[in-house]
Amino acid sequence: MLFQRTLLSRMMLTAMATLATASAVSAYAQSNSVSTVTVTANPLGKDENMQILTPATVLSGPDLRSKLGSSLGETLSSELGVTASGFGAGASRPIIRGLEGPRVKILQNGMAVADVSSLSNDHAVASESATAQQIEILRGPAALLYGSGAIGGLVNVVDGRIPSSLSKELNGEAEVRYGTVNQEKNVSFFLDGSSGNIALHLDGNFRDTSNYKIPGLSELGNPASERGTLSSSFTRESSLGLGASLIQAWGHVGASVQTMDDHYGIPTAEKSFIDLKQNRYDFDAAIKAPIANFDLLSIKLASSDYKHTEKQEDGTPLTNFSNKSLESRISLSHSNWSGWDGNWGLQTENTDFSALSASTGRSDTVPSTKSSSLAAFLVEQRNFGDVLASAGARIEKIKRTPEAQYALPNREFTLNSGSLGALWTFSKGYGFGTSLSLAQRAPTTEELYSNGPHESTATFDIGNNNLKIEKSRNLELSLQKTSGIVRWKINAFINKVDNYVYGNVSDLRLAEDGSPDPDGEFTQRDWKQAAATIRGGEAEVSYNYHGEGWSARGFADTSRGTLDNLGNLPLQAANRLGLDVGYKQAGWKTTLNVLHAQNQDRLASFEHYLTPAFTKLDLSVAYSHPYLNTQVTWFMQAKNLLNQDIRLATSVLKETVPQAMRGLIMGVRASF
Repeated sequence: MLFQRTLLSRMMLTAMATLATASAVSAYAQSNSVSTVTVTANPLGKDENMQILTPATVLSGPDLRSKLGSSLGETLSSELGVTASGFGAGASRPIIRGLEGPRVKILQNGMAVADVSSLSNDHAVASESATAQQIEILRGPAALLYGSGAIGGLVNVVDGRIPSSLSKELNGEAEVRYGTVNQEKNVSFFLDGSSGNIALHLDGNFRDTSNYKIPGLSELGNPASERGTLSSSFTRESSLGLGASLIQAWGHVGASVQTMDDHYGIPTAEKSFIDLKQNRYDFDAAIKAPIANFDLLSIKLASSDYKHTEKQEDGTPLTNFSNKSLESRISLSHSNWSGWDGNWGLQTENTDFSALSASTGRSDTVPSTKSSSLAAFLVEQRNFGDVLASAGARIEKIKRTPEAQYALPNREFTLNSGSLGALWTFSKGYGFGTSLSLAQRAPTTEELYSNGPHESTATFDIGNNNLKIEKSRNLELSLQKTSGIVRWKINAFINKVDNYVYGNVSDLRLAEDGSPDPDGEFTQRDWKQAAATIRGGEAEVSYNYHGEGWSARGFADTSRGTLDNLGNLPLQAANRLGLDVGYKQAGWKTTLNVLHAQNQDRLASFEHYLTPAFTKLDLSVAYSHPYLNTQVTWFMQAKNLLNQDIRLATSVLKETVPQAMRGLIMGVRASF
């Protein structure tokens, strides 16, 4: 369509037009420079403007608080190149550049979140945005350093639960908010303090929401469908985390514990719901100058015991999911080896997954399976004059072993991934970057071994234990201006994927036992492979985005995935344009956000619903002032002011699950 063909060219012209503006205000820009934010998921710890291997976006501080939603996907859904799976309010996972599920890895403080959200869209991410101090989005090949499941990118939720420095005084933040569209009641906090050389951290969150209100019918054109309120869209979540570290001149060593309980509805005709619980334990140590020629030794361990039960509307349990995980990561960093800075490491992960029928104890959909992986990785970086070059590689061995009673074959995969990149600073504040990578992904347990019904998606899933390694070749180009009052960036990418694994949904109706039944509630979904191409681009222009006075940000993103000779990939994101206009002065901050998504008519062969276009208009107003030793912020956010019927093209439930209607969020935040 015309928009898709001209989107990037228009944004490029807009960005180039800012060059004249930038020269006119360069003197002012020098006195109003924006501080950079370190990307902790970058192995070399560079700031967000110096990413070679991947573009990065970092949300922190007031920006993060103003975008908080009831799920990680909702929180990140307006970021460049990121959309959400939109499976109700309780389960919405980020989708990066049209790739989702096992191709987007979710981390918590650099370690896997270890839930089962990549298995199905109705499974929530077991990480809480409300207690996060920073959320990092990495798109592109650098994410491969964190595992084969990161072909599409990764999201790292940083909560500071294991402190790395001492707090001279007790400090922290507490927030209370209320939402009208779903009677949301949310309380969150974190505290940092110290006793001698021991640094301490405590955080927690409680959220309770009712079924949310919608602008009209849940299913457009069907007067028999729900009107005004979406059933089974409630959420109730609580989490508590505690961490402590010994801080010394040589570094630190610390540990943390977290518990999470999540109870949320699945807005399908069955009106089922999920009870989720996770206990997580982390260990982190950093030792400065551990051996000759190395600057830092980092050791991380993470153990997780995750469970959730899918229940019928009356509370009858259907399926018990369990995922026990133990992950380790050890890395050594060095600097200035003949000009090279680098990070080398080893990573292991062992998981024990099961999905058992609550009534029979059998694995009716996915067999109980143990998975193990061992990986070695490295990244090296060096300046060659105005060119900053980088190279990375990862070798990984993965084994999947289903329980013997299922008589299914074990599978082993050896994955070899690598990337090369360069950033040329051709003028002060201006850079051109390029990266080329090969990333490989092993088929997941459900792709290999599924053989049974899944109630929430109404599919009867049939895996293929002969699936091959997925191989992705990625090329990315970027042009950016990273200093001054006017900043911009343009990214273009293409991914060519061999043996792309996808779920092919047929018109065949099946009963719960898998037998053909014209009136059966399940459609057959087979896991198959084909060559695929994913291509697209992003552009963003900002003016004084974090400074006093007027500010503005405009962006556009587009992506398209196709199976070679087989049509479009399913659940492709719509083309989007966004504009944020703000004013900040004397404690006041006001921001108007406009997001326009085009209708999505690039459908897979088995998709039939064309998602209509929408324009989402949000307004936020905040006022901050000191009170005693505390900075108090009163805020109000008006969401979906135009009361649009918003349906996400990336949602499995887009035909029957619209987003929330017009509503207000009000609250107060205290920082000290």
